[in-house]
Amino acid sequence: MYDPSIWRDYFVMVGGGAAALTGLVFVAMTLHLEDIVHHPVHRHRARTILTGLTAVFLRCGLVLMGGQTRQAVAVELISVLVVVEVILYRSTQDAFKSADTRVLLRAAGSFACLLAEQAGAALLFFGATWGLYVVGFGMMASFVFMVSGAWLLLVGVESSAKRRVGEPERLQP
Repeated sequence: MYDPSIWRDYFVMVGGGAAALTGLVFVAMTLHLEDIVHHPVHRHRARTILTGLTAVFLRCGLVLMGGQTRQAVAVELISVLVVVEVILYRSTQDAFKSADTRVLLRAAGSFACLLAEQAGAALLFFGATWGLYVVGFGMMASFVFMVSGAWLLLVGVESSAKRRVGEPERLQP
């Protein structure tokens, strides 16, 4: 039986965390906006991280809306995930033209998380309420890519800025 009340705390926690991280990442990005705008990989990471975190917040909010059937929740989840996948795909194409394969590998991992969530939402739609566990797992796994991507973005921007100024670049451990 579908009981959305048992999921409330999970989606409140994840949605709140996504909102907080979105704000922090946005502020960090604005401090390095020129470097991000002029570098295709930095631009890709910025776009996909903000899209991903915002989409997690949106999905959590949609799930928490009261009075919905499991089918309605599943359709909402799938709809948001399709939009995120289109943005990720287009952004990856742009970044890959001027980057190495690591961009493609990270994008593949992110896609896998999104597809897992879609599969979970489809299971939910067709009556398998345990599909929400798959959704939750995919959502949490995507945080690994978003948070590590934010770190790589900030490290990359800092490295680019130091090279531009002429400072020696320190090797990363």
